[in-house]
Amino acid sequence: MKNVLIINCGSSSLKYKLIDMEQEQLLASGLVERIGLDSGRHIYKRPEVEDIVQEIEIPDHDFAIKILADILTSEQGVIDSLDKIHAVGHRVVHAGEKFSGSVLIDDEVIAALEECIPLAPLHNPPNLTGIRATKKMLPDVPMCGVFDTAFHQTMPESSYIYPIPYDLYEKHSVRRYGFHGTSHRYVTLRAAELLEQDPSELNLITCHLGNGASVAAIRDGKSIDTSMGLTPLEGLMMGTRSGDIDPAMVGYLSRLLNKTIDEIETLLNKESGMLGISGVSSDLRDVERAYANGNERARLALEVYCYHIRKYIGAYAVALGRVDAIVFTAGVGENDSLVREWACQGLDIIGATLDPFKNATRRDESVISKNGCRVDIMIIPTNEELMIARDTAEIVFSN
Repeated sequence: MKNVLIINCGSSSLKYKLIDMEQEQLLASGLVERIGLDSGRHIYKRPEVEDIVQEIEIPDHDFAIKILADILTSEQGVIDSLDKIHAVGHRVVHAGEKFSGSVLIDDEVIAALEECIPLAPLHNPPNLTGIRATKKMLPDVPMCGVFDTAFHQTMPESSYIYPIPYDLYEKHSVRRYGFHGTSHRYVTLRAAELLEQDPSELNLITCHLGNGASVAAIRDGKSIDTSMGLTPLEGLMMGTRSGDIDPAMVGYLSRLLNKTIDEIETLLNKESGMLGISGVSSDLRDVERAYANGNERARLALEVYCYHIRKYIGAYAVALGRVDAIVFTAGVGENDSLVREWACQGLDIIGATLDPFKNATRRDESVISKNGCRVDIMIIPTNEELMIARDTAEIVFSN
């Protein structure tokens, strides 16, 4: 057996999978969610075994790592000791232009990721927390970093260059990078399999919708544009992030509120988006419950969110020229029929028409557009962990 543990630390969640890479066999998986929020939850899964659900307060990511280590080696676990973990793959959000592919993690890599915290203030810190906590738990096990930015390295200059003085790119690498690349890469490959086409022949618009969210334009299987930019703040409105705003707003709010630029960046990253508009929560499930109970700000938050998804889909349809399929993925994209319904309103103009019955009753991977549509609308559950495991296995076991 060659067991790879995958750690995917998000801003408020931690997903993990233990995979035997000799057969790509999933041994166990779990989701620790609502980290730092009320009503934390740990869901532990094993094939053909009833799920274990723990309702538990989860103050931080260190505690989340301890939870997964304990359960993997418990009576309900799949290994008798942590020695049965042979490699660890970490999802890492941002490394600037320092790394364009997956790498073995050493002190130099960790230092580079620390330097990039200002570019991904919500994600690089928990990514680093996961790396450090896992290194303490498994000090002699090789670990790899797989970067969210890698899939978007195929973007042309016209997509990634900002219209600011060019020497800021030449001297300081200020450019669009894009994120969620591992997820966009997985659903691109999986869509090709389901549509029985070669990825190099497919044009897709992939919508990764979770607490963080991004849309990507995929031409001939390669990313040519994506909604996130220099940092994960650009693009769609998200759980706590504003997404696209007038850049002059930063200075305006700084003067208006007598706050520093750092404080305004915190406001835009951690106090805005779904939470900022609704005043209810950063979790879309909480916002939808409030909407169902007549909360008008919750309704507005949902409308703004779906409008911006729709706007990016329309823009990328023009950029691509031909669209074969629109793919919804990640927690919201896979599970929220209301968001998919509202986000797809008006897409008939590009040949994509949602089937309400299919949308409401979908099961896992599925096509939810009406029969005969020129553009398929699909749901494909993402599997970033499998992509990370493959990269990790290639680096660790092939050497």
